[in-house]
Amino acid sequence: MRCPCSAWKLPLVLFALALLTACSGVSHPAGNTGGNGGGTGGSNLACKGMSVGQTASLNGFVPFSSSSLWNTDISAAPVDPNSNTIISNWVGSVNVHPDWGNDPTYGIPYVVVNGSQSLVKVNLGAYGGESDPGPMPVPASAPVEGGSSSTGDRHVLVLDNGNCFLYELYNSSVNSDGSWNADSTAVWDLLGNEQRPYTWTSADAAGLPIFPGLVRYDEVATGNIQHAFRFTLPKSRAAFVPPASHWAANSSDPTAPPMGMRLRLKSGYDISGFDTQMQVILSAMKTYGLILADNGSALYVTGVSDNRWGSDLESLKTVPASAFEVVQMNPVYTNANYPTGSAPTINSFTASATHVSSGGSVTLSWGASSADYVIVSPGLGAVRGTTATVNPAATTTYTLYATNQYGRTSATVTVNVP
Repeated sequence: MRCPCSAWKLPLVLFALALLTACSGVSHPAGNTGGNGGGTGGSNLACKGMSVGQTASLNGFVPFSSSSLWNTDISAAPVDPNSNTIISNWVGSVNVHPDWGNDPTYGIPYVVVNGSQSLVKVNLGAYGGESDPGPMPVPASAPVEGGSSSTGDRHVLVLDNGNCFLYELYNSSVNSDGSWNADSTAVWDLLGNEQRPYTWTSADAAGLPIFPGLVRYDEVATGNIQHAFRFTLPKSRAAFVPPASHWAANSSDPTAPPMGMRLRLKSGYDISGFDTQMQVILSAMKTYGLILADNGSALYVTGVSDNRWGSDLESLKTVPASAFEVVQMNPVYTNANYPTGSAPTINSFTASATHVSSGGSVTLSWGASSADYVIVSPGLGAVRGTTATVNPAATTTYTLYATNQYGRTSATVTVNVP
């Protein structure tokens, strides 16, 4: 949920960003594709095993690198010294609320597409200056949070199993020509550990990716979940804790929670009386915890609705806030101390030919330093490697966007078509 004060939201980078894997951004060439496949893919990419379709199984693939804070075991991390006060004053006397179930209008849906999914234009709205430009492989039939007629956050989440990118849209709607409108967009490298630039939002209020924090049936069915969950609280202050990178302050109280605050189900909380599948969820809450991602109802945990969920979900509503503790928050970033640094450097961006007949083949080549990921627009979208082929039908100016945690740099090249 975004509020009018969202202009105050401010992002930061995961402190683990330096451990980015070699598969991310421009650092790992991996074969080239033309414009319709959405960048540079490769049959060796780890996400290729994800099934295709809405609510499709990831078949054991875990988004992001093992160094990602989403995937970090925090079961032995210290308890924050203000844990009891935060639980009492800001979480309150509530129980866990699983914000998903059988009804498809609850929870946040997603769809997995393959590398040949057509790329479409995304028209950017309110947060366009902090968004990733298209094109993006978003099908016209992609499910919208709350349903096609909803008036809520209207998130759209798309995973590309051919190129290993995650695309997330906020307040989105599809147009008759298959293009989309969205107030904000974010591209995430599923193989790396990249983060939004400081001061930028994502499709979520905390500047976080949404998908890796969802409770999904395909994971529960395997008996093992290896990541934290996304949750909401009514109030938050103008601060954030990694892995969050942005705030959506609606409280000036300095004791209010910052975005990214992590709750952990206490190790001594007895889960033996719960159904086996609910034990899987509760065990993950002990090992990876819950990450504060947005302002909303107290202790609402986000998941993906699926007709395979049973009535045992109701048992999660018996788990009280008092069964949780706050993991120590260090560092806590505010407007006074968030990190700063240099945006990427684009060393080159060239075309193999600057004049070509309509539909002719042109190879774009680039070099960028300190970039976490790159986007070529129009025609290609998020890409891997350092070259890609385009076939312009008319004179086109291509823009290369290179992004890291400190900002974005762009460069252009024009291919003329008589």
